[in-house]
Amino acid sequence: MSVDERLLRLIDALCRELGPGRPPARLDSHLERALGLDSLARAELLLRCEAEFGLRLPQRLLGEAETPRDFFLAIEEAEGRGGREQEPAMPTSAQPVAAATAATTEPAPDDLDTLGEVFAWHAARQPDFAHIVHLDDEGKAEALSFGRLWREARAVAAGLQAREIAPGDAVALMLPTCPAFFPCFLGILLAGAVPVPIYPPARPSQIEDHLRRHATILANAGARLLIATAEVALPASLLRGRVESLRGTVLADELIAAASEFVPVPARADQLALLQYTSGSTGNPKGVMLSHGQLLANIRAMARAARIERDDVFVSWLPLYHDMGLICAWLSSLVYAIPFVVMSPLSFLAAPERWLRAIHDYRGTFSGAPNFAYELCLRRIAPERLAGLDLSSWRIAFNGAEPVNADTMARFIERFAPCGLRPEAVAPVYGLAECAVGLAFTKDRGLVVDRIERESFVAHGIAVPAPAASDALRFVACGRPLPGYEIRVVDGAGAELPERREGRLQFRGPSATAGYFRNPAATAELIRGDWLDSGDYAYLAGGEVYPTGRAKDIIIKGGRNVYPQEVEEAVGRVPGIRAGCVAVFGSPDPASGTERLVVAAEARAPDDALRLAVQEAVVGVLGMPADDVVLSAQRIVLKTSSGKIRRAASRELYEGGGGVTAPRAVWWQVTRLLAGGLLPQLRRGMRAAAGWLHGLWAAGSFLLLAVVVWLVVAVVPRPRHSWRFCHAAARIWLRLAGIRLEVSGLENLPRDGTHVLVVNHASYLDGIAFVAALPFGGWRFVAKRELAGGFVPRIFLQRLGVEFVERFDFAQGVADTERLVEAVVAGHSLAVFPEGTFTRVPGLRPFRMGAFVVAAKTATPVVPVALSGTRDVLREGHWLPRRGRLRVTVGESLVPDGSDWNAAVRLRDGARSAILKGVGEPDLQA
Repeated sequence: MSVDERLLRLIDALCRELGPGRPPARLDSHLERALGLDSLARAELLLRCEAEFGLRLPQRLLGEAETPRDFFLAIEEAEGRGGREQEPAMPTSAQPVAAATAATTEPAPDDLDTLGEVFAWHAARQPDFAHIVHLDDEGKAEALSFGRLWREARAVAAGLQAREIAPGDAVALMLPTCPAFFPCFLGILLAGAVPVPIYPPARPSQIEDHLRRHATILANAGARLLIATAEVALPASLLRGRVESLRGTVLADELIAAASEFVPVPARADQLALLQYTSGSTGNPKGVMLSHGQLLANIRAMARAARIERDDVFVSWLPLYHDMGLICAWLSSLVYAIPFVVMSPLSFLAAPERWLRAIHDYRGTFSGAPNFAYELCLRRIAPERLAGLDLSSWRIAFNGAEPVNADTMARFIERFAPCGLRPEAVAPVYGLAECAVGLAFTKDRGLVVDRIERESFVAHGIAVPAPAASDALRFVACGRPLPGYEIRVVDGAGAELPERREGRLQFRGPSATAGYFRNPAATAELIRGDWLDSGDYAYLAGGEVYPTGRAKDIIIKGGRNVYPQEVEEAVGRVPGIRAGCVAVFGSPDPASGTERLVVAAEARAPDDALRLAVQEAVVGVLGMPADDVVLSAQRIVLKTSSGKIRRAASRELYEGGGGVTAPRAVWWQVTRLLAGGLLPQLRRGMRAAAGWLHGLWAAGSFLLLAVVVWLVVAVVPRPRHSWRFCHAAARIWLRLAGIRLEVSGLENLPRDGTHVLVVNHASYLDGIAFVAALPFGGWRFVAKRELAGGFVPRIFLQRLGVEFVERFDFAQGVADTERLVEAVVAGHSLAVFPEGTFTRVPGLRPFRMGAFVVAAKTATPVVPVALSGTRDVLREGHWLPRRGRLRVTVGESLVPDGSDWNAAVRLRDGARSAILKGVGEPDLQA
């Protein structure tokens, strides 16, 4: 029998198991639309193909395969490679590697304020520690030490700075779980920018929907650059046409290989460190703003609750674009320097036992997942795959990010207890992105389920304990608040409710977000005075929180509250309904003044008998039928990137007519995306052309004026007169170039006596801005000696009375300082750029001490002058100025309080503080 015949026979067998009514499989049959194979069914098909053909197939088939032909081609390619092998065991060397490294590490001190400081601390003290162990789809391990991460992250930061990414800019990460993700994320932080993780497009057939959602996120974030892999570079590049702020896409490997110079950018605890976009299960994604201090506060609180130790090991398959995978799993491991063993979500979906095997092989102590993952392990891991599995090291098996199902966790404990899983290791938790990630936590207690009377709860919101034998509602305890956090439950008027009364769950604590990025309306709904609204309903009992459902998802039917997850679970158990593909929501019914209860489900073979079975399941749970049951063999239940049911979006689909159209061909989706981006691209191109023409005009007018100014200065005998002429010419050129000049603080400028002006240096325009801003001269510029090497600049600067100094020869520098002292004693005021040079990277660089030593020795006041905007108008490496606004702020004079070195240092610090207030850029002082 040929390969294609064996494959089609395999698919037909799988389809028969899933239910009747499917047509025979053909090589070009669509896996989802024609055969009804969802993502989990495709994962099962992948396993069966590997067993049938004795091959290892690429995990990308789970997301990319559209037809059986895709599987057929992958099988032929694997056979051509000679890839006939069974599922490889995880590396047995993992245990000694983890044990050896964990014993030699120590967590970062709690007095470090930023993630960058934590990272630098580890890299300096334990560079050889293999912090990350990445497992690829073949099970092969690649270790990333702190030293390697530091080198690659600095290269990424340098590459970003070379691409003019400034501190505070948003940089998007469209990367799968791969070794490149980690240095790219850390490199963004080192550059002072803000990472925005987003998920790569999973299936070509849904590329248009994915990129439209991504475009919304990136436009809100104002992302300047998108980092991607070669596999998604083409779809990623389509986003530039739809996102106004986006300059382009860069490959992660290019950044890691960058050879540019990195300029360190200090960060503060209150500085924005991450934009974590919510999954959008109840609406459009919103960017949660999290600072360095908030992230570290939440990580440290979770570590105290979990009692993290040096020999702990975190094993994860959770997506790194999601808060639980990024913050709870990786960044927590980073801060506490414990091994982080990570595999891709596709590896887990293809073979869930890989997760448990990794815990076994690496002696994982921490690991967790949403509820569906535990259910998947129960349904997909055959008993024979558990041979020799040892889960006794698993200290905390947390369950969060979606409602915890008591039945799932009870069966998981029972199934894996013979493998060493301790029942008390199971830890339901509660958290949300608006709190960074964690809010309530349990430990060493196991599963606690509250059974309550149904009628009193749905009618009055009172959680009355019910007898064991009754038809009770069940809710899972998700723990007490983390140290330093508070939780309360309030009614509709905001009044706090007693225990066992359901209401809105509110919280406050050190990691509570300040709001949603550039979304004041959503922020206003979130913040309630000192408290934040979680968007969830819950009740408290015994100090523990029992979440009952999303506020936007709960349906009010005839004065009763209906909890959709309970109905979805019951309908999902009906034979013929695809598990996890049920959405229950309310839809307004103007005739009755209440909500219609709607059940939308994806079915293998929709018919009247199945619809009746669904209604029976609904009645069994609620005691009343649904108002409408919508069944379809196609995709009508929409989900987020993390697998949550998007009930609001599913409701919109239903209210829009409920029609489901087949996904358009990939080429047509790409064409639509390109067409949709043409107008923004055209506008961007026109602006670029206008900017280029304006730059040419500005540069040309400068050259013409420069010739006239040079000739005048060369023949005018007195520097003061030359200064006034340059002042007028500089103002004329700024007006011609469309550059607005604002000057403040001129009253602080001494008119009599000598003084030393110190000015920050950010651009070649600084001298022009300085001359244009100050109406009278008399200063002697202090300039680097290299400028005296050319005839044109030497003549011009000498006629203005410039003092040249040596920057690199120490002995000559000391002599130059004495010469400047003599100039001041002789009655000449000085104008100095104490940074000595500038770069394209925004920020105030360290000051050289010469000017301040001169001022201290001569008892001369120092006047700080802050220039702002020159870097934006003409950044280093560019030659065509842009329109913009320049601000020159003259600060109050600083009088020396001594003549020694310490007095000079105090002058420097005072001038630096004053200039920092006026420049609006970070402090790059080492």
